[in-house]
Amino acid sequence: MTLKKILAVLGISLPGLLALPLAASDENYRPAFHYAPQHNWMNDPNGMVYVDGEYHLFYQYNPYGHAWGPMHWGHAVSRDLYSWQELPIALYPDQLGTIFSGSAVFDKNNTSGLGTKDNPPLVAIYTYNHQFREHKSLPAGQSQALAYSLDKGRSWQKYAHNPVLTNPAERDFRDPKVFWFEADQKWIMSLAVNKKISFYSSSNLIQWQHESDLAVDLSAENAVVECPDLIPLYIEGSTTQKYVLLVSVNHGAVNGGSGTQYFVGDFDGKTFSLDSQFSAQLQQNIQQGESPAEWLDYGADNYAGVGWSNLPDQRALTIGWMNNWDYAQNTPLKSWRGAMTLPRELSLAQTNGRYVVKSIPAREITARIKQNIALTPNKISGKYELLTAQGLNEFPQYVQLQLNSQAGSRIELELGAGRERSRLTIDRDQMQVLFDRNKSGLTEFSDKFVGVQRAPLRSKQDNITLELYIDNSSIEIFINQGEVVFTNQIFPTQKPSQLIIKSNKPLALTAGHAGYF
Repeated sequence: MTLKKILAVLGISLPGLLALPLAASDENYRPAFHYAPQHNWMNDPNGMVYVDGEYHLFYQYNPYGHAWGPMHWGHAVSRDLYSWQELPIALYPDQLGTIFSGSAVFDKNNTSGLGTKDNPPLVAIYTYNHQFREHKSLPAGQSQALAYSLDKGRSWQKYAHNPVLTNPAERDFRDPKVFWFEADQKWIMSLAVNKKISFYSSSNLIQWQHESDLAVDLSAENAVVECPDLIPLYIEGSTTQKYVLLVSVNHGAVNGGSGTQYFVGDFDGKTFSLDSQFSAQLQQNIQQGESPAEWLDYGADNYAGVGWSNLPDQRALTIGWMNNWDYAQNTPLKSWRGAMTLPRELSLAQTNGRYVVKSIPAREITARIKQNIALTPNKISGKYELLTAQGLNEFPQYVQLQLNSQAGSRIELELGAGRERSRLTIDRDQMQVLFDRNKSGLTEFSDKFVGVQRAPLRSKQDNITLELYIDNSSIEIFINQGEVVFTNQIFPTQKPSQLIIKSNKPLALTAGHAGYF
């Protein structure tokens, strides 16, 4: 029976079929302004490096399906951090193992000898994962290796004498993040080793010496540390430089599953030492019944984020995998699965005697906002529907709100359509921020996808700034210039059409913008 006859039996004409509303599909959820591969599975960002006007983004990639599998390094490049070109796979598995996470550097002085003075190499430092040994729970299943490129990352040659750092009988020995330590003229590697971060040094990227270890206190017994990054940052408004160590934790994150915490301290080329004020801050968290760690993002879907190397300016730019290991392989996507967060700039501030690592979208992203419509100031009482009140004909992808609130107020933002709602609550009475996606759309694929996420609200200021970036399957929220961040996937079955603001006390919208990409 032909398709036309089948449709006739069902009482549907072919033109009528084409006119039916689209059901939930992969393409409905494909990001409009986040990077995602065209097909198959993606997770951790790897090997981010800037060279000759291009930002390189490598990532964990399974070209054979939409679930985690034999890891390769996928590859994309961008000149503006917004528009990405997907390139052929950069690194394939071989007899030494599959290709786990790592980093890439521009060896401008050709310290490795893998290029020339006139054509220095890009060098990727990655983890080999030996599948059989890992399966048998034997040591030496992971080791560190090199590959290099002499044509701006378009083709890669693996180092002939891999691995360059063998495993000292550790189960987890992976995710090398390398940077040039100018003071000692050497390369530094941060490596995730079981429940600690190990630091190694090298003059040539080939011969490595162990320098020190930092134990990471994990709340979940089965937690694993991954994807470290050691980033120098100046404290805002001062000439004092600190080092921020990012550590991703798989299991036991503040709002469930996987997430990224940070530590503030000093690094002398050998040892990372926690800042005494930061140590006291962690103790204060425990005494107040809060998380014993500081978290880069309080949403559920920002993991394994690390930074770009060789940037032409002093910014610390990072990107993360917008997913969570609790349900990553069950999200309602089939032809592709996995997207990156927006690229973000990190900064270090001291607020009310506490360190905070703030993150905001890179300026290249905000520069791409079109039709950036200024919102009319308004006093809000009860329920305020932003689109109607401001005369917006289309739901915005970017919303920036400056609110003046009262002490003890409880402010709610709801966005969605029909009965589907995602809700952000700023509770100035309990001094916390909450995000609820329980009714955001498709959620039944995992019971770990639902739940109310919480973050402490440190600022007691009446003025609150919110930035929302709303894509087809995600919401990224930045509060008070990135002091509190929530990154979350959502899978609505209807396009959002309302953004409602509520407050139990008088509230003023003093300024704002709405825009589109």
